[in-house]
Amino acid sequence: MAAPFRSLVEDYPRYLKSFELFLERSSEHQCMQDFIHNTLPDILASIGGGRSVFNVMGVGSGAGEIDLEMLAQLHLKHPHVKVDNEVVEPSNDMLYKYKVRVSTAPDLDHINFEWNKMTASEFEKHWQQKIPGKKMDFIHMIQMLYYVTDPEATVSFFRSLLHKDGKLLIILVSGESGWGKLWTTFKKQLCNTEISQCVTTGDIKTFLDTEGIPYRNYELLSQMDITECFTEGDQVGELLLDFLTEVIEFSKNAPEDLKKGVLDLLRHPDCSKEVVIQWSQLIQINCALSHLSRARVL
Repeated sequence: MAAPFRSLVEDYPRYLKSFELFLERSSEHQCMQDFIHNTLPDILASIGGGRSVFNVMGVGSGAGEIDLEMLAQLHLKHPHVKVDNEVVEPSNDMLYKYKVRVSTAPDLDHINFEWNKMTASEFEKHWQQKIPGKKMDFIHMIQMLYYVTDPEATVSFFRSLLHKDGKLLIILVSGESGWGKLWTTFKKQLCNTEISQCVTTGDIKTFLDTEGIPYRNYELLSQMDITECFTEGDQVGELLLDFLTEVIEFSKNAPEDLKKGVLDLLRHPDCSKEVVIQWSQLIQINCALSHLSRARVL
């Protein structure tokens, strides 16, 4: 790293704890579900070319909750189609949770799950050696390009796996969001140089435009309550700061000038808004970070 920090991904228990807190404090999953139920079905209706078996792939699928939502929408649009679903996920814990979810979910007899405990780069090598000619109908990469070395090469590889009418869905933090502004401003101090940690949709858009690759862009509006970040020593606030900066124990390890800079930016109106909630004589000020994700469909 450019700064003497340890990346949050190196401490999986702490990462998981801060990730779960992020989901609790944000509208991340709700905005994704809105997209999956209201926008994605029309996209899925255009794939498949009349084939009786669809090849689907999730890259960085986590515990599978979002994957199964998308597979359900695919089934509604193509009720008589079988699905071969490749799951790519490097975490044992997440893969186990995904398998448990599949084992208890109804109406999945039409889906064959292939489990790949691999990173995206490991899977790329595996695919090229084992089944280089197989083509995919739908590939989704949701909030995972932060953890690859070369996001442009990763996008290019998985795009090369698509059928002519196939679709690649990428969801990332928007560079125009509060989170994106945080990463852009403090990229040199915070971001791990060994992975593309601070990549945003702006970076991917520049790549696609340069290569002349057509895409459709969708905005997924969400917010995250970061109120406790401004209370020194607050355990919730420290975990939220860890997740925002991707640094283990950021509030303890960051120099005072960097810590002040990050907190000042997070509180700036360009990144967040303060909402005053009044109950009788008690006034609470909540600070909400704009966490605008964007979906790109290639």
